[in-house]
Amino acid sequence: MATEGIGFDNEKYLSEQSEEIRRRAGLNGKLYLEFGGKLMNDFHAARCLPGYDPNVKLRLLQSLKDHAEIILCIFAGDIERKKMRADFGISYDVDALKLIDDLRKLGLLVRGVVITRFAGQQAAKHFRARLEHRGVNVYYHYATQGYPNDVETIVSDQGYGLNDYVPTERPVVVVTAPGPGSGKLATCLSQLYHERKNGRRAGYAKFETFPVWNMPLEHPLNVAYEAATIDLHDRNMIDPYHLQAYGKTTVNYNRDIDAFPLLRAIWEKMTSEPCPYKSPTDMGVNRIGFGIVDDAIVCEASRQEVIRRYFRYECDFASGAAGRDDVARAEALMHKLGLKPEDRKPVIPARETSKEARQRGKGKDGVFSGAAVVLKNGEIVCGKNSDQLHAAAAMVLNAVKSLAGIPSQIPLIAPIVIEAVRHMKSDILKGDYTSLNLDEALIGLAISGTTNPAAQIAMEKLPELRGCEMHMTHISTPGDEAGLRRLGLRCTTDPYYATNALFTGER
Repeated sequence: MATEGIGFDNEKYLSEQSEEIRRRAGLNGKLYLEFGGKLMNDFHAARCLPGYDPNVKLRLLQSLKDHAEIILCIFAGDIERKKMRADFGISYDVDALKLIDDLRKLGLLVRGVVITRFAGQQAAKHFRARLEHRGVNVYYHYATQGYPNDVETIVSDQGYGLNDYVPTERPVVVVTAPGPGSGKLATCLSQLYHERKNGRRAGYAKFETFPVWNMPLEHPLNVAYEAATIDLHDRNMIDPYHLQAYGKTTVNYNRDIDAFPLLRAIWEKMTSEPCPYKSPTDMGVNRIGFGIVDDAIVCEASRQEVIRRYFRYECDFASGAAGRDDVARAEALMHKLGLKPEDRKPVIPARETSKEARQRGKGKDGVFSGAAVVLKNGEIVCGKNSDQLHAAAAMVLNAVKSLAGIPSQIPLIAPIVIEAVRHMKSDILKGDYTSLNLDEALIGLAISGTTNPAAQIAMEKLPELRGCEMHMTHISTPGDEAGLRRLGLRCTTDPYYATNALFTGER
């Protein structure tokens, strides 16, 4: 059986990264370290850097836990509109609660939660009350008066001075958040203002995984970062300040480069000292590039991530969640790397399966859907929709059959179980769509495993699907999406709905 190549060495990276953070903290007495990207479950990095532990940043913090504490930021507007994490299907506020629990389990000190840009939002007040009732300290930060042009007001009691101060004690204070745009930088600068005002020395640095400053601008890994942040309008650039100061070419991104003159002015106003950084790159402590051990593997994985993001923006456009400009940007990044959608291995098999279903006339209510997955051994397994199963459900059952060496003609879910579920959906709950989605099929498989040894053996193979590449010819239904998330399949879809109905409910 072929194994996935390893492109990244976690231990090498951890050694490099922890040493750099300790060095930077030693220069300042106390270091406010802005953690960009996801602190936990960084699946984008794991997809682009085969071998990367999605929770390696937690391991990094564990190595520093006697010297570090954590402040968690969340934007009040994200709480109000229930902004979602697409990889987990949970809102940012719920993700913040999960993050606090996970950090505490690891023995890491969470000092408190900062609700940023608070403007009286009722949902934010409820969130604060919920946390405080559970013993978590919560602080309000407000939109900074004078930002971004009036440095005199920003660095004053009418600017950063209006924000609550979060008392901290340890030499490294990690400032993190559920996602981007949460106000991490403003929280760091507000804390620095209060520290300096009270005569305490403190510094700032940024921990940002991507873009990778010491790799070429158009390296596929850096292009993949651009593809992941199209909705934030991020663009990688050569850092002009670093080039001017040192004569060396490094890569940063537009928001940090644009913000650097203001940050430098704020620093010098706040401390009455020259800014210790000559460039945005200087501010970073990122050592991710030093953990790459096979560039060819990383390049190919990053190209695949660009294709995944392209499909995602196509689907977001179809659902109204993204604009045509986002799709055009994704297409431009595909073109930059010479990619086309069909360069993703499961795409053509999924489409051919859908075409085959159409030719045979096997589709519920005229729906002809196909799905395909590439197993870790390189085998491609397909599935099509029917009156009994969604395409995703059929594909998963076919895949575990293959992994378990079970002949394709042997049913895994007892027909009586399928008919019982269909009866409930159609006759009792009066649903229009009675075939089993993936989530329902997984439950049916578990039930059948109690009497069918083949189903039990197949069910034990489900963990082997985690991380496999998959494609479907239609946008996932909620029940399929839930099952795919549980299995950890890396799924893309064509930008089409399974039916023409505007409302179908949970299927």
